Amino acid sequence: MPDQLGFPGMDIEAPAVDKLLLVISLDANTAEQALDLARRERREHGLTGQPLLASRLHVTLHHLGTYAGLPRDVVAKALQAGAAVAMAPFDVSMDRVMSYRNRGKPPLVLCGGQVSALKTFQRALGLEMARAGLGKWVESSFTPHVTLLYDNKSVDEHAVDPIGWTVREFVLLHSVVGETLHIPLHSWPLRG
Repeated sequence: MPDQLGFPGMDIEAPAVDKLLLVISLDANTAEQALDLARRERREHGLTGQPLLASRLHVTLHHLGTYAGLPRDVVAKALQAGAAVAMAPFDVSMDRVMSYRNRGKPPLVLCGGQVSALKTFQRALGLEMARAGLGKWVESSFTPHVTLLYDNKSVDEHAVDPIGWTVREFVLLHSVVGETLHIPLHSWPLRG
């Protein structure tokens, strides 16, 4: 008996719902500050979208693809690349909020500010990814941001009180599309 239903000559593939990301997660204190900001922005701009869960707030460094199941080879190469990065902890501060215009509901994001060390780290991680055989996933353009919520209404860019934190680790994250589920697969402490 076949494993899947279908018509002769027609292959049915499982939907791609497993996303792999290399990210910097926000610590609990910073996540709470970001959520307070998201709630203020909702009130001030008449947004109806709900703020993301604190555990989902992060800066994506590199997207490693979306799959039906986790590809062991990509995970192994990501682990190799992550282990090779050597950088001391660094400070980040973001002081702008805006909606990104895209298909569907635009995300309201925290961005701008002091992010030069974050950009340097993202490039260093990209070099190690290329050495590990993940060069096709290296993000060549990088605009650091934290998604706060999604809403049908867009908000123009504007200044906010800075939200800053010290980046002490980065994470290989498994995001299950459509389930609002983020599963950390591995984390690396920054060391200099």
